[in-house]
Amino acid sequence: MSVRGVDHVDLAVSDVERSLAFYLGMLGPLGLAVEARIQTNRETEEVVYLGFGQDHVPGAQPETRLGLRKADGGEHSYYGVGVEHLAFGVEGDEEVDETYQRCLGMDARIHCPPEEEPDLPGYYAFFVFDPDGIRIEVCHHSDQVRKQWDAGEHLEVKPHRLAPRSPSSPRLG
Repeated sequence: MSVRGVDHVDLAVSDVERSLAFYLGMLGPLGLAVEARIQTNRETEEVVYLGFGQDHVPGAQPETRLGLRKADGGEHSYYGVGVEHLAFGVEGDEEVDETYQRCLGMDARIHCPPEEEPDLPGYYAFFVFDPDGIRIEVCHHSDQVRKQWDAGEHLEVKPHRLAPRSPSSPRLG
């Protein structure tokens, strides 16, 4: 037996409907949709699962779904314990740019505008913060970058110059 991939990730958010509007506004045009609303085992909330509608292929890696559930309280701290960022891969650089434009249209807080990673040619991405301050990346890997990863030819990459760590100031953008 083996692990086939990440099945789902649930984010605890301050306002599920606000987060739902953000993620659907950002990625809905690329196929992200609500796939399920499930009452949790705590029976005090529901979790909303988002996905891209991929069919299950027996034996293959499952589609990773994103769950949104109401947090019990608190707030996310950039570079605090927990999720540092969540990345969504898209088909091409144009989709990265279009998604960036949608985020600007939603007045989302941009961390880094789209650019090719200087130390990894063929990797193009931008970063934005969701309504709770969780950093989200939208990226595209060229065919060459994918082939290198698939072949185990992992390049040594210098730390990203546009993502400074500042635990005392979660609002960097």
